[in-house]
Amino acid sequence: MEKDKLKLTSAEIGTLWMEYVNGTAVDTVNKYMVSIIEDEKIKQLFEEAIMIFDNQKKQIATFIENEGFPVPIGFTDSDLNIGVKRLFSDTFCLHYLHIMTLHGLLGHMTSLSASVRKDLRYFYDSCDNDGKKMYHQTTELLLEKGHFQRDPYFYPEATPEFVTGQQFLDGFFGDKRPLAATEIISLSFNIKKKILEKTLSIAFSQVTQSKEVREFLESSEKTSDGQIQTLAKILQSDNLPVPMSWETEVTTSQDSPFSDKLMLYHIGFLLQTAQAYHGTGLASAMRTDLALTYEKIILKNLMVTKEWFTIMTKYKWLEQPPLAPNRKKIAKDT
Repeated sequence: MEKDKLKLTSAEIGTLWMEYVNGTAVDTVNKYMVSIIEDEKIKQLFEEAIMIFDNQKKQIATFIENEGFPVPIGFTDSDLNIGVKRLFSDTFCLHYLHIMTLHGLLGHMTSLSASVRKDLRYFYDSCDNDGKKMYHQTTELLLEKGHFQRDPYFYPEATPEFVTGQQFLDGFFGDKRPLAATEIISLSFNIKKKILEKTLSIAFSQVTQSKEVREFLESSEKTSDGQIQTLAKILQSDNLPVPMSWETEVTTSQDSPFSDKLMLYHIGFLLQTAQAYHGTGLASAMRTDLALTYEKIILKNLMVTKEWFTIMTKYKWLEQPPLAPNRKKIAKDT
C-alpha cells in the first residue's frame, strides 16, 4: 500500500482536529489585531500570519474530509466584532504574536511526532518552517523596537564543574545554592507565558457580556498573578531580573471584539498549553523548593481548568473531538 494512501490513525486525526480548532481561535484574534494596529511593520507580520494559516486551514480541512470525518466548526467571523474601540496596544499585539508563534511551534512538532503518513509529515514540516520564520521575524522586530525581554546573563566559570553532595538538591534547609542556567530559562519562560495569560484575562474580563465568565476571568487573573509572583521571587532571591508585565498595554475599553465563547476558550487553551511548560520546568528543577513550586502550580491549574470545563460545557461552547467507538453500546444495539 502506498504510504500516502494509508488511513490516518487516531493520533493523526486528533492532532489535525486540535490544529484546526486552536488555529481558528488564534486566527480570529489575529484578524482583530490587524484591524487596529497602526505600526506598519507589525501589521505586515499579522497579515502574513493570517495568510499562512488560511492556507494551513484549507489543507487541514482536506485531510479531515478525505477521511470521512466532519470538519470542526472551530471559530469563525461570527466570533469577531471588528470596529469596536481598541482593546490592545500595538506593542502587546506584537508580544501576542511572538508568544502564540512559540505555542504554534510546540503544537506543530507534537503533531509531527504523532504522524506517520508521508503527506501529513511533510505538511507539519512546512507548518514548522512557517512558524520558525515567524519566530525570527517577531524576535527581530521586538529587538528593533527595544521590547524583547532577554534572559539574565551569566559570567563564565574558569573550568567545568561537577555536582557534589546532596546539598545541590536542597531548597528548604541551610543555604540554597544559586539557580542553575537550566532552571532559570524555565522560570523565565513560565513567567512570560503567565504574563500573557494574566493580561488576556484582564482584557477579556473588561469586555465579556457574561457575569459568570467575568468571575472566572477575574479568578484566572488572580491565579496567574499569584503564580507570577511566586516564580518571580525565586529569581529575585538570586538578584536576577524578572520579565516585565503587559497590563498597561490593555486599554480601558469595555466593548468586546470577541464572543464570550472565544475569550473563554482562549484562556483555557493557554492554561492547558502552559502545563507543558510547567512540566518542563519541573523536569529541569534540581532544587527541592523549585520542584514543589511547579507541582503546586500544575495542581492549581488543573483545578482552574476544571472550572473552565464546567462553564464551557454548560453553554455548549466546547466542541467534542472524534471519539473511539463505544463497543459496549454497539454490542447492546445489535
